[in-house]
Amino acid sequence: MKRRTLTLSAVAAAVVIGAGTATTVAFAGEADDDTSSAASRSSVRAVDDDDRDDADSSAGSGAGSGADSDGRDDDRRENAREARDARVSAEEAVAAALRHTPGTATEVDLDSDDGRLVWDVDVLSGGKTWHHVVVDPGTGKVLGAHVEPDDDDDDDSARRVSSALRGTSTSAADAARAAAGRGAVTSVELDDDAGSRGRAWEVETTSPSGVERHWHVSLTGTTPTPAYDD
Repeated sequence: MKRRTLTLSAVAAAVVIGAGTATTVAFAGEADDDTSSAASRSSVRAVDDDDRDDADSSAGSGAGSGADSDGRDDDRRENAREARDARVSAEEAVAAALRHTPGTATEVDLDSDDGRLVWDVDVLSGGKTWHHVVVDPGTGKVLGAHVEPDDDDDDDSARRVSSALRGTSTSAADAARAAAGRGAVTSVELDDDAGSRGRAWEVETTSPSGVERHWHVSLTGTTPTPAYDD
């Protein structure tokens, strides 16, 4: 997870230090508090690694820019499919995670694990305890959750994150909603080096054709602007 560098991946956290609202999502069942096998229970299958290997081998058998282009096309098809298959939005995944584990959602990311797609959500509770919550992108069910072991890096990260978000008016959920018109939101993160903005939310979107883009949303505004490091 990127939180230890103050880069907090999250395609739509719902609450930021007492601010913001969560979108309600219906789901059934209780989560297993062990995430070691949580991903295997996801209802959404990721692009198979063997399929990727076959595509890479096929692309590699070509020469020059043609093979590179084929590889990019394969990546875009995979991106588009995975974004499409995540019927539960990032914002809904955060809502589910916070219902299970109250606190401040600081990171959410659509990820592939054990051949399955999951939403990974990090939650900071009490300003000091990190939780990792896994949510099914097909049903909104919380598949697993655990408390991250305490260490000095985590303590320092919690203090920095709380300080960075204190007094801000735009939550990660707000940033995700602001960028939703640019594509399917697949992550939101707190970028502490957003050029002249200083700190800002960085939102990743995927277009229907699988093209990924990154956007900055101010911690005090709701207008997405291109992140020029793309």
